[in-house]
Amino acid sequence: MDDLLRFLRARNEEDNHAYAYVAHTFGGEALLDSHLPMLDLIDMLARDFKTMDPTDLRIPGLAYALRVLAQSYAEHPGYREEWRP
Repeated sequence: MDDLLRFLRARNEEDNHAYAYVAHTFGGEALLDSHLPMLDLIDMLARDFKTMDPTDLRIPGLAYALRVLAQSYAEHPGYREEWRP
């Protein structure tokens, strides 16, 4: 799961840089309908997963959700088929 979390957080970082470029180039209004807030929430879930107590009953559901979210990067060369939910 650690590899998936690193992969997902790295993709989110790349996307955040892309959004920053768009905002710098075209102004902040270009991001009004963006998915930028969602990227922050996904990153928060990935960070929280790493710090959760191993006995927390939410872990399986959160792990599944993170695999589903990572599927949006399935075309990326670093994506692994084993991560598919």
